[in-house]
Amino acid sequence: MISTFASFPSLYIATLLMLVSTGLFNTYIALKLSSESVSAVWIGALISAYYVGLCIGARVGNYLILQVGHIRACATAAVVSICSVLSQSLFDSLPIWIGLRLVVGIAMSIQYIVVESWLHAQTQNTHRGRVMSVYLVMSSSGTALGQLAITLYPTLDLRILIFVALCQALSLLPILLAKLKPPVMQLPTPVDLRYFLKTAPLALITAFFSGNISASFYGLAAVYAADQGFSTRQVVFYTAITVVAGLLAQWPMGWLSDRVDRAKLVRRNALIFAGITTLMWGWVNWPYWLMLLFAIGLGAIQFTLYGLASGLSNDRVQDERRVGASAVVLIVYSVGAALGPVVAGALMRLGGPGMLYVFSCGCALMLAIMLTVVRSR
Repeated sequence: MISTFASFPSLYIATLLMLVSTGLFNTYIALKLSSESVSAVWIGALISAYYVGLCIGARVGNYLILQVGHIRACATAAVVSICSVLSQSLFDSLPIWIGLRLVVGIAMSIQYIVVESWLHAQTQNTHRGRVMSVYLVMSSSGTALGQLAITLYPTLDLRILIFVALCQALSLLPILLAKLKPPVMQLPTPVDLRYFLKTAPLALITAFFSGNISASFYGLAAVYAADQGFSTRQVVFYTAITVVAGLLAQWPMGWLSDRVDRAKLVRRNALIFAGITTLMWGWVNWPYWLMLLFAIGLGAIQFTLYGLASGLSNDRVQDERRVGASAVVLIVYSVGAALGPVVAGALMRLGGPGMLYVFSCGCALMLAIMLTVVRSR
């Protein structure tokens, strides 16, 4: 793992800082709006706006990278993201916040595509799982640190948004100062969804349901935990330990995916995930320590799905389509992530907090079923 990190240190550090920013904001907004008794539907819509932005940004990012290169595209996106985050401190209107989160999503999407396509372009298939696992370790670490950073502030005030913007600004420095040369740009290739549906359908199915599950967790797990009667510190620890479990699982899951059939691994993980979430529907009031164990199991699976999807897609594409592959996987992930919080939030409003995990369970079962059906064709 250390040798893999040493191959791309600037990209990994940039990823860490970007995700500290995202993790802190998502926890902040869920706790702030919950404390103000804002509906879970509004909270879900705010999180969904970010993922709609990711989806739009995937197409914009593909074009921008091909026009100006990886480094300039990343710098442009970082500036837009910083300005949008700081603008949120000037308004106290949910519709305006939704619009600004859409813009942040577009900018972050470009940054993700820069890093992921850069990594994939300089990685062989036999090492792809491990390289992506370190990338996702840094993502999970950043998210967990961002969630825990909120405990530094006794009140949910605007200083948190300034901290978010600072992390975004700092994430740009490793990219600008990187000694690692960016990929040589190929002739422009379109973001051809039909091509990838034909070439790597299992990757896109996995990415879609990964988006549904992960975004619902980021947007609504804190709401679920608060409704269980957890204190603010218990809520933060509950969400953070889920992310940390995903962090610790990235490397062994990446190592394993380089040695076994990735699609079979995804299907098995989905079935295990469905089994754990069934216990969290609200049938039983589990003690807090047992809820943490459930959270660890869920985190180890849900946060490794995206890396497996990325590996599945890049196993089967030509070098000139690496940027396009990263963009398409992110688009499909973002579509799922935009839908997930809205649907889960509506279900929670109708059926209570346990519906979050009813929804996640359904997504995992659909993932396992669709992988089986597509592979049998």
